[in-house]
Amino acid sequence: MREGKIERPDLHALMAARLKKSTAVPETFFGVESEQIAQACWAMARRFHQGGRLLAFGNGACATDAQHVAVEFVHPVIVGKRALPAIALTNDSATLSGLMSCKAAKKSFARQLQVLARPQDIAMGFASDGDCPHIQEALTMAHRKGLLTLALLGGDKGRLNANASAWDGIVDFLFVVQATDPLVIQETHETLYHVLWELVHVFFEHEGLLT
Repeated sequence: MREGKIERPDLHALMAARLKKSTAVPETFFGVESEQIAQACWAMARRFHQGGRLLAFGNGACATDAQHVAVEFVHPVIVGKRALPAIALTNDSATLSGLMSCKAAKKSFARQLQVLARPQDIAMGFASDGDCPHIQEALTMAHRKGLLTLALLGGDKGRLNANASAWDGIVDFLFVVQATDPLVIQETHETLYHVLWELVHVFFEHEGLLT
């Protein structure tokens, strides 16, 4: 085994670059999307006010975001905030694995929404990029049934633009984190649904705005 000097990475530079990326992307995103976020919160609050539920779903790592946002609404961590009905479709492993066994995995969320969703509900789909037929299929089903639909996506702007028509007419609120780093996309999505949760409750404190 040859011995020699091992080059050490500049950990401070790596950390600084990482932190810059993790702050610059969300700062740009929320600066651009603030008005749409406010509108989405109002629309979500109205659906909850009408007895609707949040139905969240996502593939792979995005499944954990669906679970996270659901528990935020069902089990508020801030004392005094009301619990609101939310379900992560990703939690139903029996149904998902059953659909996989009959080669219907790509339509699994759409199938769940077809059976479970009501017109007053909210559908929230997560994907790390704009080319995700599985999530598109589910939001199309939700739109047909009259649900409020939100897509939280990420990825390269050029690639998303090439697939933009797939989202036209099926998504009421389209939020795209313009990044290719899946960690930065997930970090920004997490902050976004925390903001959605918080502002929904702000609207509930002024219920006259929900009629």
